[in-house]
Amino acid sequence: MKILVYEYVSGGGYAGRPLNLSVLSEGYGMLRCLTADLKAAGHEVTVLLDARISTLNPPMATDCIIPVFRDGEVEKFLASAAKINDAVYIIAPETGQTLESLVLFAGQMGSASLNCEAGAICRVADKTILHQTLRESGLCTPKTLVFDAGVDLDIVRSAIKSKLTYPLIFKPVDGVSCGGLSVVKEEEQIGTAIAKIMSETFGKRFVVQEFVKGEAVSVSLLCTDKESLAISLNKQNLQLAQPEATSSYVGGAVPFDHVLKYESFETAEKVAGSFSGLRGYVGVDLVIGENTIYVMDVNPRLTTSYIGLRRVAGFNVAEAMVNAVLKGKLHTLPKYNGFACFSKIESSKPSVNVFQKTARTIGVVSPPFPLSDNAKSISIAAGYGESIAKAKLGLEEAKKRLLNIISRGK
Repeated sequence: MKILVYEYVSGGGYAGRPLNLSVLSEGYGMLRCLTADLKAAGHEVTVLLDARISTLNPPMATDCIIPVFRDGEVEKFLASAAKINDAVYIIAPETGQTLESLVLFAGQMGSASLNCEAGAICRVADKTILHQTLRESGLCTPKTLVFDAGVDLDIVRSAIKSKLTYPLIFKPVDGVSCGGLSVVKEEEQIGTAIAKIMSETFGKRFVVQEFVKGEAVSVSLLCTDKESLAISLNKQNLQLAQPEATSSYVGGAVPFDHVLKYESFETAEKVAGSFSGLRGYVGVDLVIGENTIYVMDVNPRLTTSYIGLRRVAGFNVAEAMVNAVLKGKLHTLPKYNGFACFSKIESSKPSVNVFQKTARTIGVVSPPFPLSDNAKSISIAAGYGESIAKAKLGLEEAKKRLLNIISRGK
């Protein structure tokens, strides 16, 4: 088939604005990996790329690249490209209904959508609806309060005193990754945490949750309209910060061995079954506590764990996603071919020549883009091995290669 793949951050969603380097590293990494797998499956692939990125000629297995120079061009190019492609896949944040709106827009162009249905995206993106539905399905979620953005601080303080105990998590109602998220340890931090949410998102509501101790993981699933299959448990490395600092997702490992692995699979499959319209690739974020598995979020799209999963799954996950959506067929549970570890790496901004070297360095999934409005860069490196120890070693070697090239290029 001819498939159009659009990733929001690297694909022009920030045209005319500074690019978020951390999110860019994840977005480009997913785009690069997904297009490579679709090409390996025999498909013809077209992508949109922010002109600031396309001019650097980054490595990517595609048949056609459409550069986006200005704000407002994305919809025009998506519309024209979708009409000449058989299918469209969108990778975008749920924040501000971005993913939902783009899926609806692309669906009007006549091509088959490989995404979850827009209605399902809407329901899982809104954490109020999400947690209510999960509780009705008998699943465990953190104790959660939802407030309007303009709420008086005294109302927030009073509600917390009567229903929750510190520490707490403050985050946007439709946030993704760790955007706008804070760990609040005392009442005096509430105002700063809310201000952080409002500065990093466009949402009109925010969530306050109990802080759940445990192992932060995600489950990757393949879903059809009728059933779902959990295919991997993934370790999430998170840096959760107080309101004055930035919380972030820094990497992970696939697969992740845990005594509650299959219970986590069952939980994630039950989550998927609670929302009609989830299909293709879906990620479910969990915290595995001492005796309880808590459902935190649902990602109705490709997730960063795909970077590691694709290397160890033993089958083409992208093609399995296509088959799940268009044919209603699920792959059998994979036998993993080893382990994968991946991590973000912050460095100084490289020259264009150094960028070209790093972009083709073994183990570098998302290279350090030399963008003019930033003094630094963030890349993603990965390591693979027959054991988790060897995968971690491979990751460290990839980091050293990357940083040595940047250092020598100064």
